[in-house]
Amino acid sequence: MTKYLYNISSLLILTFAISSCTEQYVFQNTDFESALVVEGTITNELKNQTIKLSQVYQLEETGPRVEKGANVFISDDQGNEYQFEEKDTIYSSITPFKAEPGRKYQLKIRTREGKNYTSDEQILTTETKIDNVTATAENVNGERGVQINVNSYDPTNTSKYYRYEYIETYKIIAPVWSPQETVMEFSPEIPADPDNDFPGSPAREYIKLQLRNRETRTCFSTKKSNAIILNTTNSLSEDRVHFPVRFISNQNYIITHRYSIFVKQYVQNLAAYTYYKTLRDLSSSGGVLSPKQPGFFYGNIKSVENPSEKVIGFFEVSAVSSERIFFNYVDLFPNEKLPPYYESDCDVKIFLDCEGLPPCNGAVLRSNIRTKSLVFLSTNFNDEYAMVKPACGDCTSFSSNIVPPFWVD
Repeated sequence: MTKYLYNISSLLILTFAISSCTEQYVFQNTDFESALVVEGTITNELKNQTIKLSQVYQLEETGPRVEKGANVFISDDQGNEYQFEEKDTIYSSITPFKAEPGRKYQLKIRTREGKNYTSDEQILTTETKIDNVTATAENVNGERGVQINVNSYDPTNTSKYYRYEYIETYKIIAPVWSPQETVMEFSPEIPADPDNDFPGSPAREYIKLQLRNRETRTCFSTKKSNAIILNTTNSLSEDRVHFPVRFISNQNYIITHRYSIFVKQYVQNLAAYTYYKTLRDLSSSGGVLSPKQPGFFYGNIKSVENPSEKVIGFFEVSAVSSERIFFNYVDLFPNEKLPPYYESDCDVKIFLDCEGLPPCNGAVLRSNIRTKSLVFLSTNFNDEYAMVKPACGDCTSFSSNIVPPFWVD
């Protein structure tokens, strides 16, 4: 959600400054208006809950400004208080806790400038667990791929509003790989020794072939969803979810070998669902100068001293459920050609390590080894070296060789 909040923040800055424009306008950010941005969802998971605080940033700035030095805590209607402490870019509860059914929770913030903010009271939503997550080979909008669906059911018919997040992890195998690598080594000058009839040896740089000392063939990449994914069963006769949370083309390299997705389902109340839907719709509205001008929209957090102050964000208390699945490409697409690799150009490049006219190109070869612009594949041990792009022969050039603790082959 962070990306959307900051996109909307920039959008609002422009909207404040340009209420209506029909002619081309060169924007000058002279009337910047700061606003507190709050991201806060606590759940029924027993854990250190987190809150994110930042300030709207100007268009010329590279990213959000974290709100430092704030006093953050959550209180409930039974007199309990849960204090948060600042950790890097977030505020984390000092002690683990979870939201309990029926209790009312309220977020309270005091900035280092002494400004106070408070949220509306929120109650934990209905706890509806994911029944299962499925992956099937399907054609969607004319494209063949893997449809990942979330299934759940609330017999009480009170959940109705859902938000989803996922984290996907996939195995990568470098297609043209060698257990060896090339490095440049320096041999110092050895003086002549006439007494022993040794003429001496000049300083020189040479190519050394050695075994790799770390895993570079098999890697794992992990990515989080960055879209606002919403679903509602409000128009259905029963609160039954069969929702397509993710579609992956069968030509996407991320499913070439083994793929895993961890899906989280948040049950929302109507106010939270409406807020996130508005946030999503504004982000896809087509730009700040489109006819669909948004204006400012408020969440459920307000300034105590100045209720009309603009505050961006929403504090929600949401029941969450999660599920992880794995699948292999060959399970869904048996006997089919694997998707194209991450790097499309894995052609082998041949170098002859000698000086002089072509075919000698030792200087280029050594430069590529020094800068790691190419990696070793093979040699005929007669000064000829076969080299490939790093992504083709060393997956750590763009991924990680650390096996995730949850991974199952």
